[in-house]
Amino acid sequence: MTNSYQYQNQLAQDRLGFRITARLSDATDSLPQDISERLRAARVQAVGQRKLALKYAVTGLAVSGGAGSVTLGQAHFGWWGRLAAAIPLLALVVGLIAINVIQDDNRARELADIDAALLTDDLPPAAYADPGFLQFLKINAAQDQ
Repeated sequence: MTNSYQYQNQLAQDRLGFRITARLSDATDSLPQDISERLRAARVQAVGQRKLALKYAVTGLAVSGGAGSVTLGQAHFGWWGRLAAAIPLLALVVGLIAINVIQDDNRARELADIDAALLTDDLPPAAYADPGFLQFLKINAAQDQ
């Protein structure tokens, strides 16, 4: 019922628009060239906006099954559809958790290497506060392997 009402409302708006356009077009021959050109540009812009509005209105149209039923808006898929829609979100959450765990493990491994070097080396702890010394330890560890 509401689709019929919306369609009739749209037709009434279109008819009104055509009547207004006809009335405005009657007197355009006597207007100066620059004003008529601006009016023409405004008409082109208005028609373009109207086409966009109609395009967005039609994109919500969905035909389902062979029965010829037409629905507006989103189709209802049931709980299987909701589950299928939630799978990418679940995969994203699992991926983010895995990345966090891996980064925490890498950071803990780096800190453990530094602690082990501090405890087993004869250098003073102040040497480890130097930012370049961490790079020195990494290079030495790579050469040892």
